[in-house]
Amino acid sequence: MKFDYIHDPMLIEQESFRQIRALTELQQLSLQEQQVVMRIVHSVGIPAVAAQVRFSDLACHAGMQALQQGAPILCDVEMVKQGITKRMIQTEPLCFLNHPDVPERAKATGETRTMAALTAWLPYLAGSVVVIGNAPTALFRLLEMIAQGAPKPALIIGMPVGFVGAAESKQALWDCHQQLGIECITLLGREGGSAVSSASCNALLRCIKGEIY
Repeated sequence: MKFDYIHDPMLIEQESFRQIRALTELQQLSLQEQQVVMRIVHSVGIPAVAAQVRFSDLACHAGMQALQQGAPILCDVEMVKQGITKRMIQTEPLCFLNHPDVPERAKATGETRTMAALTAWLPYLAGSVVVIGNAPTALFRLLEMIAQGAPKPALIIGMPVGFVGAAESKQALWDCHQQLGIECITLLGREGGSAVSSASCNALLRCIKGEIY
């Protein structure tokens, strides 16, 4: 049995992004924003989601600057952490979901583990890049913490997926980012997930390295 298909990884990637450019409206975006949107589309295979992506005014600039300086990358779940391209970062991304104290703290407070894990983020938050791809409760809690005076990240990539709270948490991020004085990239609606959130961070890392499509 033999199939006719492209097996060169460079050609596959080039053709993928050629098709994405042909199928999406990107002209109104900056070069860096285009790279993020294309990576999101590439990760889900649905060109229509491009219209749901939102960028604050300095999101890409702030995120790239922080990443260049080796800022902490804070992830809500391990799948997001594992999706970030390790060859492009200076330090290992941080995820505290499986910290020994987290399950007991969550049980005691009646909240999700991802919410409880954010307590461990506090020493790392200032100037960090936050990547939330799974848990709407983590995004809501982070916004509450910042509103209460917690240090501000350089960038929040907020793209949790799901049917309960996902769309609402991302809308909340978008609606209050200016009031809170934070930069953000989000994908409005129920769509999202670990792949799109880590892909967004990877797109900024690739821009830093000059890997542009």
